[in-house]
Formats: sequence, structure tokens, C-alpha cells
Amino acid sequence: MPKRVLQGVVVSDKNDKTVVVRVERRFTHPLLKKTVRRTKKYHAHDEANTAKEGDLVRIEECRPISKNKSWKLIGDEAAASS
Repeated sequence: MPKRVLQGVVVSDKNDKTVVVRVERRFTHPLLKKTVRRTKKYHAHDEANTAKEGDLVRIEECRPISKNKSWKLIGDEAAASS
């Protein structure tokens, strides 16, 4: 089964080797037919402490690393585009 990949913005890089990533999803409300935004925060493993607050990053599902961390950083969008 392929691993899920999500894209979001780093909201905290205060912890060692950990970043908190806010991922936003959009969907159409079934009754109101209005586009609704929902966000969720994920703790992701950042081995090199490279991601900074405000960076657009991609995270990939992985084995549980700690109580809250089951995602790892796979790269910066800024670094990938240049």
C-alpha cells in the first residue's frame, strides 16, 4: 500500500528534530454546497532540523517514531522548485 503524502505549512519548529505542520483540506458541504476549509496539525520528524516556521513542506506517512509522530519530512517545496 502506498504511503500517504500531505502538503502543509510549518507552524512550529521549536522541538528538536520535530516540526508541526498544518495541513488544510477543502471539500464541498453536502447540504449547503459551500466550499469548507478544515485544518489539522501533524507532528513530523525532521532529522536535520532544516524546516523553519512558515515553510511549505511535504510529509510522508511512516512507522510510529514517538507517541505523536507518525510522519516524516520529505522535502521543502522551495528547495524542490529551485
